Amino acid sequence: MINSLCRACSCCCRVSPIHPSVSPHLSRRLYQTTERFQPSGFAPPSPLSLGSAKPARFFPRIQKWSRRLAYLTLLTALGYTLDITYNASAFARTFRTFSLGVMVACDYKINFRENPPFADSVAEVHERNARRLFTLLRENGGLYLKMGQAIAMQSAILPPEFQKMFARMFDDAPQNTWEEVQKVIREDFGGRGVEDVFGVSFSSDPDRGVMEKTARASASVAQVHWARLKDGREVAIKIQKREIDRQVGWDLWAFKVVTWVYSKWFDLPFYSLVPFISERLLLETDFQNEAENSLRMAELIKGEPRLRDRVYIPEIYPELSTKRVMTAEWVEGVRLWDKEGISRPWTGGKGGSPGCHGAPLDPPDKPVRVLQRDSNSNKIKPERDWWKGPDGKGGLGLSLTEVMTTMVDLFSAQMFLWGWVHCDPHPGNIFIRRLPNGRSELVLIDHGLYIHMTPEFRHQYSLFWKSLMTFDNQTMKEVVGQWGVNNADMFASATLLRPYNGGDGSVNAQIRDLSEKEKKKRQFEMQQAMRKGVRDILGDEKKWPRELIFIGRNLRIVQGNNQYLGSPVNRIKITGNWASRALSEDMNLSWSERWRYYGSHIIFKLVLVATDVVFYAGKVRQWWGTGRGMEDDIENHMKKIAKEAGFELNHGVFEG
Repeated sequence: MINSLCRACSCCCRVSPIHPSVSPHLSRRLYQTTERFQPSGFAPPSPLSLGSAKPARFFPRIQKWSRRLAYLTLLTALGYTLDITYNASAFARTFRTFSLGVMVACDYKINFRENPPFADSVAEVHERNARRLFTLLRENGGLYLKMGQAIAMQSAILPPEFQKMFARMFDDAPQNTWEEVQKVIREDFGGRGVEDVFGVSFSSDPDRGVMEKTARASASVAQVHWARLKDGREVAIKIQKREIDRQVGWDLWAFKVVTWVYSKWFDLPFYSLVPFISERLLLETDFQNEAENSLRMAELIKGEPRLRDRVYIPEIYPELSTKRVMTAEWVEGVRLWDKEGISRPWTGGKGGSPGCHGAPLDPPDKPVRVLQRDSNSNKIKPERDWWKGPDGKGGLGLSLTEVMTTMVDLFSAQMFLWGWVHCDPHPGNIFIRRLPNGRSELVLIDHGLYIHMTPEFRHQYSLFWKSLMTFDNQTMKEVVGQWGVNNADMFASATLLRPYNGGDGSVNAQIRDLSEKEKKKRQFEMQQAMRKGVRDILGDEKKWPRELIFIGRNLRIVQGNNQYLGSPVNRIKITGNWASRALSEDMNLSWSERWRYYGSHIIFKLVLVATDVVFYAGKVRQWWGTGRGMEDDIENHMKKIAKEAGFELNHGVFEG
């Protein structure tokens, strides 16, 4: 039976005969084990049929480049680790800068046209590159944040996408750890620790001072810690971030290279300004220079009777200061951006702001709170807000008009009278205090960024401002011609931060005569024309005063401060009045010249009455709820003219 089944299946197996006496079960087992199954067609080939062996294939080029790639990866990883550990990521930050600079430049070269091939519109190109640049500046930190803030203050001529993005550049920067702070102090004070240098204790020693380990403020370059010394003085200790010292050289070099490339690639005359800008930025990292600037400004204010009782510069303690550490008097005040805190009614009783010219730091009817000395405590300084009243809704009870008048007076005196100009007067660097007599006092801090105007340039700038106010186009063109400026009207508008109406007005008339279709068509053309406008303002790079870069920044910030407070003062009138008066007080001129300028100053004051008409007209609209003040009216006028020209202006730099 088994043999018949095998034949039926055409199986090629050979089956041995089985004795009939074997049981069927045993016969199946014998069948399964006695013969080996060897299917035909699956037999392995003979070795001789395979032929001779072929040599193994090698790919030397691939192996060579693989080794190179492995070595490069290893070296890159090693270099990146060393850069982070010992060089504060200076190489990585520079590489990010160059790579993004090339990306942005290529993007604009390809897509800056009416119909971009890789974008829906030019606005989309602006938006993505603004985001890229903003991200780079925030990631790199340090001086890059300073550069970003400078861009933000000058962003009025940039596309709106850049304006909106860079409004956020004034946010606080991250602060360094306490360990990094200790390293800076040891390195700058010959190995001495924080406790030895400042005489403080982080335990319970009652005979020593105290210091907060958490910074009260952190900016791009430094952070500020509060401390009370063992002699009772409360101080602000400004400590430079440790990585800045290792990054600053690379940052400025990258700034120079990128500016040079963009100047050549986009035909913009910017590179000649780089050495002056780099020098100013480098000086901001030298706190000994800042201390000297502070002391000099304090002396100038003390010698000016029109300002000495209205402006205060905190005292510097040189024995506790170095190039990277500066110790100054701690000042209790209200930041300029706190409008409500300045103007709400005063509920602090007799005296002024805490510690202001003899006023008590703490309320006389309450004991001074004992300061904790717990090393784990983040904040141990008493929060002196008792003057706000029980409900905390009180203020300094001061006039915003008085506060802003002092500010414009101060920076006008710096430009026209002294030629020594603080170029970073943003709201974070200005405190307001209430004097014991109930008047306001402006406290100016952060004196790292100053520019010095030569007597000749200061005279020219005063004359330029006076000619602006009197529409003396001939004098104005003569002055700016000495600076190499080709377009006097455009430069006048940039200085006034409003349209200059003393020219012939032909350009504005041409723009207004365009049809809506033509205006839309010119939107792209006007963005290209803006480059020509920049070249016209700069004109001859060799003649153009580099100081105007930072003077323009100063004017812009002061205008923004006035605008933020609701335009309480006629800023242009006050500035023009100081310019005219400075000409009559210029001791470098002859007696006869000063008398001539003094006579014209009397007439000039009558001319300034015309600006009051515009100012109070804006005030009336503000009272009626139909306007926001003179500065906003000026800005809206500029925006309207610019919109007709095909681009947008946005000055809201403090909205972030």
